[in-house]
Amino acid sequence: MEDVSFEIKAGEILGIVGESGSGKTLTALSIPGLLGENKIISAGSIFLDDKNLLAASEKELQAIRGKEISMIFQEPLSSLNPLMKIGEQIAETVELHKFRELHEFRELHEFHELHEFRENNKTLVKRQVKELMERLGLGEPEKLAETYPHRLSGGMCQRVMIALAIICRPRLLIADEPTTALDQNTQSQILALLKEINQDIGTSILFISHDLEVIKDLCNRVIVMYSGRILEEGNTDEIFSHPAHEYTRGLLNSIPNRAKKGSNLTAIPGRIPSLEEGRPPGCPFHPRCGKAKPECKEQFPPARHVSETHITRCVLEGGND
Repeated sequence: MEDVSFEIKAGEILGIVGESGSGKTLTALSIPGLLGENKIISAGSIFLDDKNLLAASEKELQAIRGKEISMIFQEPLSSLNPLMKIGEQIAETVELHKFRELHEFRELHEFHELHEFRENNKTLVKRQVKELMERLGLGEPEKLAETYPHRLSGGMCQRVMIALAIICRPRLLIADEPTTALDQNTQSQILALLKEINQDIGTSILFISHDLEVIKDLCNRVIVMYSGRILEEGNTDEIFSHPAHEYTRGLLNSIPNRAKKGSNLTAIPGRIPSLEEGRPPGCPFHPRCGKAKPECKEQFPPARHVSETHITRCVLEGGND
């Protein structure tokens, strides 16, 4: 990723869209510091209010993850602990953060203190978990709390992941392809839940998807990424009604709808270069762009304001050049 800069406003839903390999997930994982040991951020900053998360210690990040910033991962079943019951997993999140607050979180080798805290707060936490499960449409919460993840459907696992993510009422919820592989009905239910969480709790949501129809239905603003670069950003209505980058137009033209029934969809030729191949110079999309100019191959275009709230990095004006 390079020169990726954006802001998530309080209470908004910001979408990041792009093909697989665009850098969407890496962008998401970098915010709470979950990139792993083999990936580093060489420059820049990530701020939560006035706190630079890149300068935070692992101990400080542990206190932020799950409480201030939560994440819903792509594959809910593989993200849940197969050896823990559902109720225990949801309860553990709120227990650990409350324990940190009370004890200023010295280290969890003080197991007897954590055990005592859990015993003293078991009834309160259990009631909180039950109420949240009911709110998220998880029927028979007492029975479900005693169930292991492998016995749940994909939609149920995703609801459990949402419960884990919002039990501490985070300020930012990162949802990385949360509706992938779900049927249409379950997908609609999950999206409705995210809207409700955003409206009722006021949680900001960073929603990552390759599905533009889902982005259109859910998000206030949209960022279009390609090969680790932001190519376009704007309000959802602006992006969908007046796309200003050829890549965005290509994505929109590939969406199936009733008007295109019976006709062939327009696919974007080629593919995103792999990490081994490296990003081409200039605009990273120029090898696949049918309207690329010589300057597109030389340098990455500077940001151009289409409107006060709509920015693109494309030298073409309105797609008519």
